Amino acid sequence: MRRVMSITVLAVAAATVLLLPGAWSTAGFAQAYPSKPIKLIVPFPAGGVPDIVGRVIARGLSEQLGQSVIVDNRAGAAGTVGVEAAAKSLGDGYTLVLGTTGTLASAPSLYPNLGYDPVNSFTPVSLLISAPFLIVVHPSVPANSLSELVDFAKSRPGQLNFGSVGNGSPPHIAGEVFKIAAGVDLVHVPYKALPTAVTDLLTGRIHLMFNQLAPFQSHLQAGKLRALAVAAPGRVSQLPSVPTAAESGLPGYEVSIWFGLLVPRGTPTDVVTKLNAEVLKALSTKQVHDSLAAQGFEPGGSSSEQFSALIVSETAKWSRAIKASGAKLD
Repeated sequence: MRRVMSITVLAVAAATVLLLPGAWSTAGFAQAYPSKPIKLIVPFPAGGVPDIVGRVIARGLSEQLGQSVIVDNRAGAAGTVGVEAAAKSLGDGYTLVLGTTGTLASAPSLYPNLGYDPVNSFTPVSLLISAPFLIVVHPSVPANSLSELVDFAKSRPGQLNFGSVGNGSPPHIAGEVFKIAAGVDLVHVPYKALPTAVTDLLTGRIHLMFNQLAPFQSHLQAGKLRALAVAAPGRVSQLPSVPTAAESGLPGYEVSIWFGLLVPRGTPTDVVTKLNAEVLKALSTKQVHDSLAAQGFEPGGSSSEQFSALIVSETAKWSRAIKASGAKLD
């Protein structure tokens, strides 16, 4: 009888412990995670560079986790619509979001009623990639160097225009900061989608653009566009003959974009740790590395803490740039 009572007491005690808040350890949850498909919100339209990156990461992460990672494109308001949706999602490890320079670093200075806090609404998982901007011109522009472009623009104030993917986007701010640094007057032409802007650059409707290599790479190789400088401390391996802005007489002009993976705040710590480990493994595989490198990106995994620090520092940097440029949303 005593043995039966002891077993009963132990069973009740165990059940009680399991019902206590926090009794399910995050370690136990992480070991079982993931038990169903994961959604990766890409806050931009299908077919663009962020979508390409998101799908490469989704495939690599699916292989590492042994569970499907499904891309969910939620475009709108320069990516902020999709990021807001992610911020309002349950922090259970089954919703991820692709964060970018624009949605995390520059958006707070451009949207007074942003529906999320880049720092407090999310837990960073890892930085994924980074890429410096290029200054690219149409062949009709009589400039074979950055200094020649500056001289040509100064001789024709307000007659050259540059395209971007929208007011307040990193390519727009990059152009505005260039105007200040070079002392030139350029006209900004915002587009709703990058492919449209690149098409107009190819036809000569716009004269130049500031963006990373991926959308220009094939056109540069075909001689349809000309890269004058890279806005980075060093040259890029894909275009070793293209000098830096500093080498071209514009020191300090450095602009890059980055993409990273985040989860809603409240996601169990051990799940974040597991996601970080699997992302780093995915980035190190030849397939993922080569796919991203082909787009002109440098894969760059990080710890959660390192990515968090990057978001904070980049937000301050872009805030200063936006204030200096006077850029505003329509």
